[in-house]
Amino acid sequence: MKITVIGGGSSYTPELINGFIERVETFPLTELWLMDIDPERLEIVGGFAQRMVQAKGALFVVHMTNDQREAIREASYVITQLRVGRMAARKEDEYLGRRHGLIGQETTGVGGMAKAMRTIPVVLNIAQDMRELAPTALLVNFTNPAGLVTEALSRYAPDIQSVGVCNVPITTKMAFVERLEKQPGLKANPEQTELKTLGLNHLSWHYGFTIDGEDIWDKVFSGFLEELRQETEPEWDPSAIEALQMIPNYYLQYYYQTDKKIAAQANWPPSRAEAVMEIEKGLLKQYAEPDRTEP
Repeated sequence: MKITVIGGGSSYTPELINGFIERVETFPLTELWLMDIDPERLEIVGGFAQRMVQAKGALFVVHMTNDQREAIREASYVITQLRVGRMAARKEDEYLGRRHGLIGQETTGVGGMAKAMRTIPVVLNIAQDMRELAPTALLVNFTNPAGLVTEALSRYAPDIQSVGVCNVPITTKMAFVERLEKQPGLKANPEQTELKTLGLNHLSWHYGFTIDGEDIWDKVFSGFLEELRQETEPEWDPSAIEALQMIPNYYLQYYYQTDKKIAAQANWPPSRAEAVMEIEKGLLKQYAEPDRTEP
């Protein structure tokens, strides 16, 4: 099986590689192709990916290329995790919002729309190459704004199988599991838990949680509410959450608390993009270490 990652030089790639390594016995991967337009980043991240796989016994082969068509040819899955304009464009999107008194964020408001306008044509071009070179492949989109990008694929490339993926539900689920495990006598195996979520991507609300089929949402919700009440500056108004009886996705703050989020932009720099730029510098420095084989 061949899997292709468009945007393979991303700092998130090692986490993806780790997931493939952990599941290789049930997922028959033979070739992983990392494609990126930035040769330097691809060399660093791709080289690290190769060392990770080699350290585990060469479970599959990692290829690197700057050629999108070569990467896509005969792939079974094509994963998109690209950023058109790179982090500099994200920074510009954020400050675009601030200059006009609007939300500047990569998935929301004017920032999210600007990113969508840059990104959708590129992703549709990937779909066009898939149509010719890998017509039966599934496109798995991680690229933000995931909702808009995935909708564009469904509208303008309906013949290409595609799905949009967001990590917010699983991240939230694991956070709930960690909270529950702090309670005496309570153990929560993540594989036996289920988080019930309403909505799509960053527009979602959590309304239920079970362990081995047993509904414990009241316990999860009351614990979350109590934490909010104890915080000096809670991310949500506890009374609003109590009235809602659901836990909103973090990104809904941009809709429910727009004025507060716009006011926070006055404290930049650093914006989120500027902070991530510094984080990425450190990560790439680590990934370039010739003896490193673990993220």
